[in-house]
Amino acid sequence: MSSALHSEVDLTLEEPTDPDVSRLPGERRRGRAAATNASGRYEPVSRESFDDGWETLDDLPPLKTEVQEERARTIITRNQSPDLSFDRSINPYRGCEHGCIYCFARPTHAYMGLSPGLDFETRLFAKPNAAALLERELSRPGYTPRVIAIGTNTDPYQPLEKSYHLMREILEVMDSCSHPVAIVTKSSLVTRDIDILSRLAERNLVKVALSVTTLDRKLARAMEPRASAPHKRLGAIRSLSDAGVPVAVMMAPVIPALTDSEIEAVLEAAASQGATEASFVLLRLPLEVSELFRDWLLRERPDRYRHVMSLVRSMRGGKDYDAKWGERLRGRGPYADQIAKRFSLAAKRLGLNLRRKKLNATDFVQPQKGGVQLDLF
Repeated sequence: MSSALHSEVDLTLEEPTDPDVSRLPGERRRGRAAATNASGRYEPVSRESFDDGWETLDDLPPLKTEVQEERARTIITRNQSPDLSFDRSINPYRGCEHGCIYCFARPTHAYMGLSPGLDFETRLFAKPNAAALLERELSRPGYTPRVIAIGTNTDPYQPLEKSYHLMREILEVMDSCSHPVAIVTKSSLVTRDIDILSRLAERNLVKVALSVTTLDRKLARAMEPRASAPHKRLGAIRSLSDAGVPVAVMMAPVIPALTDSEIEAVLEAAASQGATEASFVLLRLPLEVSELFRDWLLRERPDRYRHVMSLVRSMRGGKDYDAKWGERLRGRGPYADQIAKRFSLAAKRLGLNLRRKKLNATDFVQPQKGGVQLDLF
């Protein structure tokens, strides 16, 4: 791609400072995308593991996933973001074992006093009362039903769901009260709940989007180490489609000079498996994600580092990230416009997005046992 597309932007690229000092040994972080675990930005003291010269870090066991149960007080999160298609969402878990290195939600772990790096992948929180809270909140007087998005901050079908079943319990509540729901996931585990999803689909109450970032299994394993392999996600699209569940493909994120060459191939593969809609999000690198992603690039794709980051900055006003409404998801400039145009043309050629499905919110039946104080008379 011609460098003229981004020649007017200051593209001075600095590499992460002394990356080898703070990286944990490879054996300790096997199956994890991040290599560092720097303290969150709200901590008064910064702590980071490093080898003191005696190779003591090599003697420590591999990092294990730790789960802490969180007794949440509310479960529906509201937003007023003008560039999002939903105003409410649910996250039954905090952190995500999928460990996608580019995940824009990583900085939220700093709110818990933890690192957006390895802590985000290994120190997780589950909300076992999620379904009960949902039923209670849906039963409140004056509640107005609108589509609830699930999978916006952490994946509801991450490996933890196999034992906790929180997503299935939430879907059971949605099913019982005919509430519309939109799901985004990178996991084929979603097919476990086809029985409930198909019932919701019969009443036009559900859409599922599988996020497929690349068809390259080796790249996916490095970038999204514990998410389902690309062919498994495509298989989930086929299974959902065959069961009558409306299914879309999301290329989220599109990474310039790394995965953007696969736009047409990803859409073709998804369409062949029954996807009817498609969308994309440009790579986002807010706060700590920038340092983590750049360190990952230096480890996994050092030959692409400068090209990827120069294109990122060309679409973000010379910065790693710009959170401006309307641009944070798509970027700006010639290269961003080219990505959007290619995606649109490929989707049109494949018959995707011919009709955006609008979910039904008119048949909602308010729960009557959600723990809300009833009137005496």
